[in-house]
Amino acid sequence: MENIEIAAILREMADLLEIQGETNPFRIRAYRNAVYTVQESPDPIRKMVEEGEDLTELPAIGKDMAAHITELVTTGRLSILDEVSKEVPRSLVELTRLPGVGPKKVRKLWDELDITTLDELEAAAREGTIAGLEGFGKKSQEKILEAIERHRKRSGRFRLSSADELVQPLIEYMLQDERVERLEVAGSYRRRQETVGDIDLLAIASDPGPVMERFVSYSQVRSVEKSGDTRGTVILSSDLQIDLRILPAESYGSALVYFTGNKEHNVELRKRALQRGLSVSEYGVFELAAEGEGEESTTGRELGKRVAGRTEEEVYAAVGLPWITPELRTNRGELEAAEKGELPHLIQVDDMRGDLQMHSTWSDGKNTIEEMLAACAAKGYEYVALTDHSKALAMTGGLDSAKLREQWKEIEEVSARHPEIRLLRSQEVDILADGTLDTEDETLEQLDLVVIAVHSRFDLPAAQQTERLLKAIQHPLASIVAHPTGRIINRRDPIEFALDEVLACAAEHGVAMELNAHPNRLDLRDIDLMAAKKRGVKIVISTDAHTTADLDLMPYGVEQARRAWLEPADVLNTLPVPDMLAALGRG
Repeated sequence: MENIEIAAILREMADLLEIQGETNPFRIRAYRNAVYTVQESPDPIRKMVEEGEDLTELPAIGKDMAAHITELVTTGRLSILDEVSKEVPRSLVELTRLPGVGPKKVRKLWDELDITTLDELEAAAREGTIAGLEGFGKKSQEKILEAIERHRKRSGRFRLSSADELVQPLIEYMLQDERVERLEVAGSYRRRQETVGDIDLLAIASDPGPVMERFVSYSQVRSVEKSGDTRGTVILSSDLQIDLRILPAESYGSALVYFTGNKEHNVELRKRALQRGLSVSEYGVFELAAEGEGEESTTGRELGKRVAGRTEEEVYAAVGLPWITPELRTNRGELEAAEKGELPHLIQVDDMRGDLQMHSTWSDGKNTIEEMLAACAAKGYEYVALTDHSKALAMTGGLDSAKLREQWKEIEEVSARHPEIRLLRSQEVDILADGTLDTEDETLEQLDLVVIAVHSRFDLPAAQQTERLLKAIQHPLASIVAHPTGRIINRRDPIEFALDEVLACAAEHGVAMELNAHPNRLDLRDIDLMAAKKRGVKIVISTDAHTTADLDLMPYGVEQARRAWLEPADVLNTLPVPDMLAALGRG
């Protein structure tokens, strides 16, 4: 059981207790704190249990919680959860995932309307029954229906980081078998999309039968949907579907191309092949034979000699193209660019010279300034920006001007101890509902960078939200707009505003847009980044780190940038610090 699965069960336990009406708030908080600890752990908790490590040494993990986690890892179940679910239907937890429907409202729906599932909630809302409940009303009923629709669109999709956590241990497990000669993940996972629906594994094996048996016997498999000689499908305990195909070596490259590119990319690739008298499929690249002289293909055409298929490079070369990196295989002009020799030199993690958004214990971060700076220095960064929150975000302990000045003293002391890296004075300043900034100008003037962000009033009408952003971007001291759309993947939709207008304004005023690398956000989206580049807007990639472990999230941002065709020159924090600051008008 991986961290993501442990955290999900502990979160479910906390939600059920709250729905049940648990009178001890500390008990519920203990589970929620444990969820955070498990999620943020850089190491698999299961390994700590397997090696007999003391879980109580982890933050917020007491003796009882350690026992619960150990039980989960060793048995796959939590007996106390089974007990509580005898009184409270577990299906109620899904209702709490809807915005505005907390545990107390769920309890009311259950008690008064006997609603226990999403389908029952939707039916009651459509019948108008919910509007009559105290504390709800007609507007709440409408919002519930909208939320259910959004929830259904998201269901079955796993964030990329969640997929990483579930897939990597399986790959390690499979590669322990010496009969597995090669194993790679294809599909949207290999393209590094923000979310994935299922996972395609492609393998070469000297003896497929035992390898397939090993696959379906993986400890985290909940059910085996299919198990043949060369194809198998399993569902993990997390609900993630994994498909394994064991292929002959001569078809492996073709299969990798076929199962990596999206549908549109593959269609265009097949068109190019047909123009050259070839057929491309998951089995290889073949010459098209004259009628009656070849073997019939899946497209109904008769195939002749195999001309490629062992490697991806062979497949692309057969249709007159160089190899195309997986992130670009989405039919956004990559085939044409490849033909002209104009594929971009995409940004890489090693190009990053600094991280321009992170938090410390001065606001809602979990590590001190020095710990964050030392961790950044260990990554070889030349500079970082400390961006603790401003005062409007009270729940994070946001800083007013007086506290910010106190923080500067510590920044000075820490910087003196770390001459190897430059620590930039900055702040993540709230954009208030009217577009003004949450920190006074006389304080902002003394910062190296001013990062501005929306953290409230996400529901403003699009026109008002647009005006709010335009006004903030036009502030003469604004440097970077953080997580511009405010989305949280699978949880919160982007705020509504006129992106083109905002990008045009940012370009005019020299304000950069952040690509927030946290896998819960990945904000801006790839298509928005492409629009920003077209407008001449510069991008910064930041982790929004709240712990030292979060600094490791930078690759997710870089992968998102690569899918948007971004090169190092498009990203400001690939520059030396004087050039980066000058580009933002702070030099």
